[in-house]
Amino acid sequence: MTHLAKLTLKSVQRESTSDPALARRRKLATALDEQMHVVAAAKAGEQYHATIRRWQKNDAGERVPVHTEKRVRPWFFEQDGGWYVQCRYGSRVLPLNGKSNAVFVEKLEEVAPAFDALKAAAMAGELDAAINEALKTAPRGRKVGSKTVAPGSVAKH
Repeated sequence: MTHLAKLTLKSVQRESTSDPALARRRKLATALDEQMHVVAAAKAGEQYHATIRRWQKNDAGERVPVHTEKRVRPWFFEQDGGWYVQCRYGSRVLPLNGKSNAVFVEKLEEVAPAFDALKAAAMAGELDAAINEALKTAPRGRKVGSKTVAPGSVAKH
């Protein structure tokens, strides 16, 4: 009897365990958690800097991890006698209900609960359509007449 005959053999394809929509929700929730740190720093009159790990070459030419500070831009700003809170995915502002893109609160202390509500909405899947819309990108290049020209190429007329 051969060695393979002793085993139970089947043909199978591995299923993907990660849902892309769930990964997007987690990414947005992580960014909203980071904004909570920005709000706490703003209340204290400070700026928040996140620490990230980068790879750099040292004097010997080896790649080593280096911890550097990354500036985190706030998603809230003061205007019209109150504070506007926006939700972003990457660099794009998400439309919250199709037409509005910000939550208005009276005081800086109300910004953190607004971020909590946005995080709950994101984890419940209420912002999935807005995230999908933000992921759609325009074609790269510049428009010349009715044609899109690739970057670095010369347009022929």
